[in-house]
Amino acid sequence: MKLNDILKGLEVLSATADMAQEITGVSYDSRTTAPGSVFVAISGEAVDGHRFIPIAAEKGAVCVVCERVPERDIPYVQVKSSRKALALMAANWFDHPAREMTMIGVTGTSGKTTSTYLIKSILEQKAGAKVGLVGTIQNMIGDQVLHTERTTPESFELQKLFRQMSDAGCTHVVMEVSSHALALDRVYGIRFAVGIFTNLSQDHLDFHHTMEEYCDAKAILFDRCDVAIYNADDPWHQRMLAHCSCRTFSYSAKGEADLSAKSIQLHAGSVDYDAEADTEWAHVHVGIPAIFTVYNTLDAIAACWNLGVPIAECADALAKNHGVKGRMEIIPTPGKNFTILNDYAHKPDALENVLSSVRGFAKGRTVVVFGCGGDRDRTKRPVMGEIAARLADFSVVTSDNPRTEEPMAIIDDILAGMKGCTAYAVEPDRVKAIHYAMDHAQPGDVIVLAGKGHEDYQVLAERTICFHEKQIARELFEQVKGACRSGKAE
Repeated sequence: MKLNDILKGLEVLSATADMAQEITGVSYDSRTTAPGSVFVAISGEAVDGHRFIPIAAEKGAVCVVCERVPERDIPYVQVKSSRKALALMAANWFDHPAREMTMIGVTGTSGKTTSTYLIKSILEQKAGAKVGLVGTIQNMIGDQVLHTERTTPESFELQKLFRQMSDAGCTHVVMEVSSHALALDRVYGIRFAVGIFTNLSQDHLDFHHTMEEYCDAKAILFDRCDVAIYNADDPWHQRMLAHCSCRTFSYSAKGEADLSAKSIQLHAGSVDYDAEADTEWAHVHVGIPAIFTVYNTLDAIAACWNLGVPIAECADALAKNHGVKGRMEIIPTPGKNFTILNDYAHKPDALENVLSSVRGFAKGRTVVVFGCGGDRDRTKRPVMGEIAARLADFSVVTSDNPRTEEPMAIIDDILAGMKGCTAYAVEPDRVKAIHYAMDHAQPGDVIVLAGKGHEDYQVLAERTICFHEKQIARELFEQVKGACRSGKAE
């Protein structure tokens, strides 16, 4: 492909490169640069790609796209934003695959993963669609599962994935669109048929600095969609809509909206409600407990309804859905009179939602095992401590992914929010913490393992270790059961 074709749509500030030059590839990492390719120098928070222009040149790059004119004598194209340039170049390189499919984007602090899976399920069951999924747990092309390393991949990998999806026959793509992806232009140039805002609560303030900045990053999605679907019960929706020029559609579990949930009933293993719009209604039954299931299913119904699927059909599809791995997932404990739930709740509102829901159906105590991630927003740690102290009958404070921080230092930050609370234990070793909760369980207790969810690893210092929390809980359960049989435990 010629350079001028790759650069189509870019505003060029200056250039010395031959626009008719044949290009063999696009790279933004000097380690993967190959002869005949163009290298895009991206300025990041920690690393400035302009530093690696000499290495890219040595590896055979015939041109660089950059924000600053390179000191080295190499053909270049200067642009205002290398990130936006990479996104447009990637789309050009893969021949705009997103235009060949119906794009659905979901943003918000919590609920993105579950919502995307529910939308995928409805569209596949009721619209005859083949759906690609981009998300936190995994990427999918129909039923094919692909590994993922971040919620929203870098723009070049994302466009490559879209090309794979389109070539495989996907008609729709539903994807989690993180605030980082929006702020860092990973989805720049993509037009979404539907954009969804789930909610906003404290998270990622190490990156966005303020809640307003965080919200404004999320709001970028509504500048790039045909219909903006929003949670009318979340107070941040007003700021999300401040500069929105497309058609809007609201949903609510508390009041009147374009789509409302009425007669809500929460059960230990399910939720029931009536979904009502101006012209349609249907009873919804979903085997995923918790109030946030109402919201996740409402936005899924809203998205699919706006894409032509009747509400009754959406409800029928949802009744056949059994949840998402690591989201209010029950870990079997046959023969025991307590319940263990595994959930990804690793931020304040998610923890509050999970614990509030459990309190609504737990016959005994609500017990939570949780920690906070290291090298991340420290301000949310005491907030999560306060939530646990207020909503859990007993807490076991432990580690999550401490990364380079000392686990006890993180725990101390959490405990600062639990002043006055005595119903807790501290155990930095997460395996021992889970064991402690199970050993001290009482009849009817619901033990919530919060923070890991679908993750199968734990990040300790500079090491990443295998950590399958659900499997660990099962193994500990078998140990406890075996000890009980031998008379060593009660």
